[in-house]
Amino acid sequence: MKIEHVTLLGLGLLTMSLVSCDGNNDKADGYGNFEATEIIVSAENSGRLMSFDIQEGKTLKKEVFVGYIDTIPLTLKREQLLMSKEVVSSKSAGVLSEISVLQAKLKTAQINKTRTEKLIADHAGTQQQLDDINGEINVLNQQIRSIEIQNAPIINELKTIDVQLKQVDDQIEKSKIINPIDGTVLVTYAEKDEIFSFGKPLYKIADLNTMQLRAFISETQLSTIKIGEEVTVKIDSDKTMKSYSGTISWIASEAEFTPKIIQTKEERVALVYAIKVDVVNDGSLKIGMPAELWLNPSEN
Repeated sequence: MKIEHVTLLGLGLLTMSLVSCDGNNDKADGYGNFEATEIIVSAENSGRLMSFDIQEGKTLKKEVFVGYIDTIPLTLKREQLLMSKEVVSSKSAGVLSEISVLQAKLKTAQINKTRTEKLIADHAGTQQQLDDINGEINVLNQQIRSIEIQNAPIINELKTIDVQLKQVDDQIEKSKIINPIDGTVLVTYAEKDEIFSFGKPLYKIADLNTMQLRAFISETQLSTIKIGEEVTVKIDSDKTMKSYSGTISWIASEAEFTPKIIQTKEERVALVYAIKVDVVNDGSLKIGMPAELWLNPSEN
């Protein structure tokens, strides 16, 4: 399952001349639009989409299984590799058995070496005993290397098959479509029984429980705010404005020119700073929805 992160900026910024619908002539400190971090879930394998339980607007939990791509060709390939491994293993059975015996002897020699070193430390052993064990260990290592060199083609073939088996197992695992985050399905791009190729998008999902208001503030306002500070966010609602409590989660480190949609020519060339405000969504906030930002919420 391949995923991409996409941030939707919405439908454009609200004009700076916007005035609250409740008749309040006070100007907001900033304007912007709600956005959410979206994830596009894509196929990580090629084949027929055998199962796909996704509908737009459906809420999904993280790590939920939502479908899979046909794995029959991969399963058959895996069985073929296992048969090949059995054939090669039968040829190398004697070789592997001999190596196993030598490795067992080597393990015993290394244990004896550790014991002898402790005896020498306690003045209960001799250096000659340790030298004899080290010599035995060297001989065993040389014998193992000699057998491996003589039978390198068989051993390398077995290692190659093991790597291929791991690759097939990985592809089979990636044929499962596992939802990556808690969120709401925004768009689906696939239908059951479609033939898919690697990287083709399946669906788009976003966590809408907390929305981010991307707004712009002036340089003079920048010194009065900080990350973690609470602010008020307002949206149009019938004949009045609906207020939400928000928390500043990001402040741009560099200034940028105000977008051209903003009011007069003079204001369009003014430098502003982008900020993001996290707002808990009660179900009314939508991606692209315009909103007003009010600093010092206790005064609004």
